[in-house]
Amino acid sequence: MMPIGGTILAVMMAFVPESVPPHDSASVPFGVGEKLVYDVKFGKVRVGSGSMEVMSIDTLRGVEVFHTTFKLKGGTFFYRVNDLLESWFDRKTMASLRFRQDMEEGGKNREKAFDIYPERAVYIEEGKEEKPSVSEPLDDANFLYFIRTVPLVVGETYEFNRYFRPDRNPVRIKVLRKERIEVPAGKFETIVVQPIIKTKGIFSENGHAEVWLADDSTRIMLQMKSRLSFGTLNLYLKSYKPTPQTTVPAAPRE
Repeated sequence: MMPIGGTILAVMMAFVPESVPPHDSASVPFGVGEKLVYDVKFGKVRVGSGSMEVMSIDTLRGVEVFHTTFKLKGGTFFYRVNDLLESWFDRKTMASLRFRQDMEEGGKNREKAFDIYPERAVYIEEGKEEKPSVSEPLDDANFLYFIRTVPLVVGETYEFNRYFRPDRNPVRIKVLRKERIEVPAGKFETIVVQPIIKTKGIFSENGHAEVWLADDSTRIMLQMKSRLSFGTLNLYLKSYKPTPQTTVPAAPRE
């Protein structure tokens, strides 16, 4: 069975751009201080919470980078999770320079650390030899930040080769529809996408997952539903703290 945290984060692997154009960090729809908090449910039963947060702007190997985190904590009486994923990515290109994951699931702990070198198209997993990567790579944890800067057209299917581990490429994303939904944070107009990746998990062609993004300038993730062999794993936005001096998108009125 795919790990719970890995299942949730695998969706981020689907949002890989074919090319990574330069970005003005002042114009991206996120910044330091932004935080999204989610309720996590198996079916209709709440089993925990998750969050995505832009922690700081750091300097890594002479490059200014965003430092972001993804946290997941909770579970049932027979299966607990406590996961942390961190990404450091270039403020201008959004290419990943470092990726860390600490996943404690079902009593087992898995830690991995990657240093990624876009200028040489290689990556190094801690304790292992250097391996080929791709130019301007992205990791699991920064995909949902990048996709917020990319136009999505309903009815289109996009195929990309930008994941930092080449054997996971290509990945596809189908833009399914627009839809109005209600989550604990409010009611929103959304654009719904389905990721499909080269994996044995639910994002394979035999699996099914859908992600609801806000259909406005923020493109925040509002909801995700994933079909698993033992049920459905769902995330619902509970609260949204925007970057200071930005405006929270208003939920549509009745």
